[in-house]
Amino acid sequence: DCTSPAAAKVIITQLGGPDGETAAAMRYLNQRYAMPNRHVAGLLTDIGTEELAHMEMIAAIVRQLTRNMTMEDVKKAGFDTYFVDHTGGIWPQAASGMPFYDNILRLVDIPDVREPIKFLRQREVTHFQRFGEALRMIQEDMDCKNFYAMNPSFDNPNK
Repeated sequence: DCTSPAAAKVIITQLGGPDGETAAAMRYLNQRYAMPNRHVAGLLTDIGTEELAHMEMIAAIVRQLTRNMTMEDVKKAGFDTYFVDHTGGIWPQAASGMPFYDNILRLVDIPDVREPIKFLRQREVTHFQRFGEALRMIQEDMDCKNFYAMNPSFDNPNK
């Protein structure tokens, strides 16, 4: 058992915000509907689904770090402002995305927390590589005479 509201306070921020796991999952799962390239739509589905699993991992880590906390632990760790609004519930907080995983690793020294955070950081690198694949697929679908980031054939009703 490892109770650490201080570590939870740092890690929970990765759940929410514009670049957190929740926003990433929703962004990729919703973008797939407007994606004309079905292979890229499938890639967005894969990544969005994986982001849902990342949300679960972050929530599980936070729960493990807070499930046995006392009010003294809450106050000592500075978890009190979060506790006032959410008690022990797990709610998205602000996050800055992949670089934040490195910051978590700088601040948290609990081995059972660090290992899944390292895994999540590596998956973000993998997602970046997959987006490179998606860009290549989209570029291959574009008209070779099109030098812009849009495909004029999209607006051409005769095609």
